[in-house]
Amino acid sequence: MEALAFDHLVLMLRDRLMSLAPSFEEDGYCLTDLAVHNLGSINRLITLHGSYIELLGWPGGQPPARKEIAQSPLGLDALVFRTCDALQTYEHLKRRQFDVNPVQHLERPCVIDGKNCLASFETVRFAVQPIAGFRVYFCQHMTPDYVWQDHLMRHANGATRLDAIEIRARHPETVARTLGSLTHADARNMKDGTYRVPLANLDIDILPDASLQDARIDGAVLTDGRGRRWRFNTNVP
Repeated sequence: MEALAFDHLVLMLRDRLMSLAPSFEEDGYCLTDLAVHNLGSINRLITLHGSYIELLGWPGGQPPARKEIAQSPLGLDALVFRTCDALQTYEHLKRRQFDVNPVQHLERPCVIDGKNCLASFETVRFAVQPIAGFRVYFCQHMTPDYVWQDHLMRHANGATRLDAIEIRARHPETVARTLGSLTHADARNMKDGTYRVPLANLDIDILPDASLQDARIDGAVLTDGRGRRWRFNTNVP
């Protein structure tokens, strides 16, 4: 079975999404318009070729409507993997003894060619996260053309795609093997204490850090059409 593709990286901005979003535009990213999910959260996207970065939060001055993000701190919060069949993914994870919730429907309004539309998704989330320290879930796009629109992928800074994601963990081999099991990828020992999980469209590198109790998403690397690479600035104080 081929390794899954990476779908998107979640940057949790809590109730500060609207105030922090202009910083990303100043960094040269084209952001989607503010959207409200049927579950009560809000987001804006940095749309890239084959993946995207989701700026996620909730309206300022209001309590978070979604329990699974209420306690998430500011910063890189979740790895989301792509599935072509959410129900099949749910059943596969259940067979592998992961504690998963039933498939959940998610949607948000968007405007396509001047028409009001709904971007819709089927997601598979965990009742108990398989890796302590950050969230993992799976997303099936029911309307992918509503997400990957050409004009949204034209960034002033030249960004075209996510090239790599870095995780730090006390036990990198354990984290790598869990991610490999979730994504059908082979975890590789890079011989310097680092492990790599190669997905269809990017690599996830897990670096050793004995100071950490729980693993954390430490950063992401983007690239442009000329091969220039740079670390994504989360703009989180």
